[in-house]
Amino acid sequence: MSQPQSIDPRYVSRPPVRPKKRRGWFARILGLVVLLFVLMLVCVPLFAWSKINKVDAMPAGERPAATAGTTYLLVGSDSREGLSRAERAKLHTGKAVGQRTDTIMMLHVPESGPTVLVSLPRDSYVPIPGHGRNKLNAAFALGGPQLLITTIEGVTGLRVDNYVEIGFGGFASIIDSLGGVEMCLPKAMKDEKAHIDLPKGCQELDGTNALGYVRARYSDPLGDLGRVQRQREMIGAVAGKAISPATFINPVRYYKLGTASAEALTVDNDSGVFDLFKFARAMKAVAGGGDGITLTVPISDSSYSTRHGDAVKWDTAKAKALFQALKDDKTTGLKSS
Repeated sequence: MSQPQSIDPRYVSRPPVRPKKRRGWFARILGLVVLLFVLMLVCVPLFAWSKINKVDAMPAGERPAATAGTTYLLVGSDSREGLSRAERAKLHTGKAVGQRTDTIMMLHVPESGPTVLVSLPRDSYVPIPGHGRNKLNAAFALGGPQLLITTIEGVTGLRVDNYVEIGFGGFASIIDSLGGVEMCLPKAMKDEKAHIDLPKGCQELDGTNALGYVRARYSDPLGDLGRVQRQREMIGAVAGKAISPATFINPVRYYKLGTASAEALTVDNDSGVFDLFKFARAMKAVAGGGDGITLTVPISDSSYSTRHGDAVKWDTAKAKALFQALKDDKTTGLKSS
């Protein structure tokens, strides 16, 4: 039998060698972009949280029992501390020393049901522990956050779980970091003391004009009660824009908001990053178009004569019913006002 002949490998046909394609370059770039985006979303809040001011706001001693849901106390302080002369001139804050509260609100986030934002007029006439009866904002001037929380818990029976404070300059800087905020004025508004002259209609307000808008009361026929309505509207709009998709996908705005918030806000020592995010999300719920409820504590007399000047007297029965509903975490039956 003949042996098979060997084949010269030089004559064996081989498939043509094709150059390797650059595969996966787009996926790698996309993955890198997504990774950087995720890092930005995580790192900016962590950086901001490390810079945020924290205070021992919660009072010691006997307090109302904890209830279902979470209750935040939001305070807008008129402190000029930290503002330069140029910033005071720009924001028209004046030179007053010390601090009081231009804004006092309770935000209740129930375990189920609509979120409720309640404005407490700063001129509310209430008993301040150790100081007799006075206007509510005097509690902050006399004893800071602790005395203010003690006073509010005493008159509402509702435990405050978290404390959030923002000052003049901080409020304006947050709005500027968002590129302004849109407000729709039902009529033109001019207030010399608040340094604003705004036309009727929807318009974008920068930080300076927004601050004047929420501080104005002498040009408002409703006085302080009209102001608290504008404050609720403004804060809800700011929160809504702050946690909107347009902010998260804009790295510049996102970073500016984070750094501005860190410089602007003061929170209690027990609050965490998640608490602040939950607060912002709840504020968005009470913004225009949300399913939240906004109201002012029921009033029986907005010009109540006292030795401290005209004050706001609550409707005791209706106020008790409101705060009992919050204490019981039953917010579904409440209505905005």
